[in-house]
Amino acid sequence: MEVIDISIIIAYILLTLFIGIWVSKKASKGLESYFLGGNNIKWYYLGLSNGSGMFDVSGTAWMVGILFLYGAKSFMFMWLWPVWNQIFVMMFLAVWIRRSNIMTGSEWILTRFGDGKAGRASHLIIAIFAIISTIGFIAYFFEGAGKFMAIILPWNIPLEFGNLLLLTSEQSYALIIIVLTTIYTIKGGMFSVVATEVLQYIIMVIAGLLIAGYTFVSVADVDINAVLSPEWRSIFFSNELGDHWSTKFQAFNDLIDTEGYKMFGAFIGMTLFKGFFASIAGPVPGFDFQRILSTRTVKESAYMSGFTSLVLYIPRYLLITGIVVIALVTLVPEMSSNPNLNGGDLEIILPKVINHHIPVGIKGLLLAGLLAAFMSTFSAFVNSGPAYIVNDIYKKYFKPEATNKHYIKASHLASFAVVGLGVCMGFFADSINSLTLWITSALYGGYVAANFLKWIWWRFNGWGYFWGMVAGLIVATFQYFLDQNKANFVEDTLLYELSHIHAIYLFPIIFGVSLLGSFLGTYLTKPTETSVLKSFYKEVKPWGWWKPIHDQLKLEDSNFEKNNDFWLDMFNCLIGIIWQSSMILLPIYLLIRDYPKMGASLAVFIVTSIILKYTWLNRVNKIPN
Repeated sequence: MEVIDISIIIAYILLTLFIGIWVSKKASKGLESYFLGGNNIKWYYLGLSNGSGMFDVSGTAWMVGILFLYGAKSFMFMWLWPVWNQIFVMMFLAVWIRRSNIMTGSEWILTRFGDGKAGRASHLIIAIFAIISTIGFIAYFFEGAGKFMAIILPWNIPLEFGNLLLLTSEQSYALIIIVLTTIYTIKGGMFSVVATEVLQYIIMVIAGLLIAGYTFVSVADVDINAVLSPEWRSIFFSNELGDHWSTKFQAFNDLIDTEGYKMFGAFIGMTLFKGFFASIAGPVPGFDFQRILSTRTVKESAYMSGFTSLVLYIPRYLLITGIVVIALVTLVPEMSSNPNLNGGDLEIILPKVINHHIPVGIKGLLLAGLLAAFMSTFSAFVNSGPAYIVNDIYKKYFKPEATNKHYIKASHLASFAVVGLGVCMGFFADSINSLTLWITSALYGGYVAANFLKWIWWRFNGWGYFWGMVAGLIVATFQYFLDQNKANFVEDTLLYELSHIHAIYLFPIIFGVSLLGSFLGTYLTKPTETSVLKSFYKEVKPWGWWKPIHDQLKLEDSNFEKNNDFWLDMFNCLIGIIWQSSMILLPIYLLIRDYPKMGASLAVFIVTSIILKYTWLNRVNKIPN
């Protein structure tokens, strides 16, 4: 590491701390000011902040690996999450969520199910869900940031007491970064988070542009064409994946065969099935939800969500593809000769390229950009998680009457507690990946069915929500433990067969069990009070099966109209997914110098943007402020 690179990183950290602390005085007016910026932050700043929070280091390293191995088709792997839930939020969910005028995702649940026992049960389970997932992700960031920084930075900084090793070098790096980020996040709440994330977004964009420019200058077309096959460049597929690599690099074809995605048609079908329901379920209670609730108006929540997609993918994929192109012409011979090549080896591509193939100056800016990616995602979670502790548990059940100053202090303590618990869990490095898998598969797997039904069905009640979440959580956790212990099962047994099925193919089972819990919980208990349902439906106006409630509201107000936009919203979501995909493919084809496909991607982006201008943006502009 050269002096100029180290200087750039230090300058970035000091500037981030200065901005975060400088704006923190705005956060002392109350909980709404602390967690939502007083609903006074402009939508485009929130959009940049939201995009910055999604630009995480571990996700970037994973995307580098799958783009390297699978080529242009890799953009469809992100449907596993699914990334286009942001499109559903943009088209209609942001408007539905923001109309509620509340502070957190679990508080929103009370507007749907009321404040009785059923409503409080559903409210409590979603608050616990949000807190546990926040702590788990902080633990994940603790390990991920430490490993990344220890690989990149030149110093070994363990903490020792005599012969006793208190902290490894990785843990020391992670603690330093987390402490620095926590300082301004806790001090300034949403104001500091958004201000620093806008700076971090600018740094990441600069890093992406510099890597893309360096790739164009340093890598020749002939070197790229010598490695890439037509299949690697193509987004089209049949039921099975073909060979993406020439026989010279057969190890990569063999790796594709063992990763569980060979039956690509079935895999894409299942991701579409899961993605539809997961997207309508809405964003999980986290920083994305907080950004929607932080907007000044309902109209601006839609603007913010659309702007997030627009600003995120092109700069992110300029950086990712630039790293991949450099890896293709420098690392392929070495990696393909590895007889033990596996999916984990792909994770080292990002740090290897940075360490050995990025010039001075650009390396410092790239590292500052990746550090910004970590800090922005971490700060977003630290801001969103404590809101559920203070607003949804402490204020509601323990101290409903207190001063704003008291609640701000409680928020500071809750933030320290969440970070502290996350860091403590992060010390168990051997089990953290298992913990993260459990959070993302089990918790999120149990989330979908109940949160899908809450929008579209009037009869669905708080107990249905509670038992649907619990049932989904139990079966998804069982699936996780099967996966973790698959080496211990006897061949040809049911448990052995189930444990070796890819998690995406088990989603219908998790979804079905969660639906069963939702239906049983709903039909074995009384409906939600009509007054609550009428208030919710009149305010939010979702589409779906709301006829009894609509008819009662129609009797009270003959001008009241139901939401008939289902098919238009679905059309916009389809166009939006294509629009989003074009923004991923455009920088990929640009940097691998496939100009005809780049032109096609650009044409698709322009056409879909024009369509959305008329079918989405014009409608949003008509929403009253």
